[in-house]
Amino acid sequence: MAELDTSGGGKNKGGKIRSKKQSTRVDLTAMVDLAFLLITFFMLTTTLAKPQAMDLAMPDKDKQDQQELTIADNRTMTILLGANNRLEWYIGLVDKPLTPPQIDNYGRNGIRKALVENAKKVIAATGDPSKGLIVLIKPSENSNYRNFVDILDEMKVSNIERYAIVEISDPDIALLKRDGIYK
Repeated sequence: MAELDTSGGGKNKGGKIRSKKQSTRVDLTAMVDLAFLLITFFMLTTTLAKPQAMDLAMPDKDKQDQQELTIADNRTMTILLGANNRLEWYIGLVDKPLTPPQIDNYGRNGIRKALVENAKKVIAATGDPSKGLIVLIKPSENSNYRNFVDILDEMKVSNIERYAIVEISDPDIALLKRDGIYK
């Protein structure tokens, strides 16, 4: 049991006779019990931080029945992830792009602006919202994981529903090397 003793120290040294002071006794057991009850209450009622994850649908590797789809070049935007937090994008095919390849960065004034503008252009050209922009994401071996997560976040923020993660091709690597964002 915890207690607090505040007795007045010293013996009768001065020759004066004083009345004996009673020691004050405070029982701290109830306070300790209350502290443990509060700690237990907050531990049980606090929710632990849940990890945030994005759903990603990947094709089945064992399926032999995969078909190739032909898609119009003006609906396809390719994003190449390069080194040093830089990326390059173009619309169409790498050998004959409909828009010249542009080096950009991540964020609101970078790739997000290009995604939103191109999605609006594709919907205006096709006249059908179901035939929207299709984005091909091609990470290079010099891009980092953070850039990959950032571009997936940009897809979600920009409301791009159709995107695919594709292996980067040799002409795409040559394009990144030409523009100095592949090291």
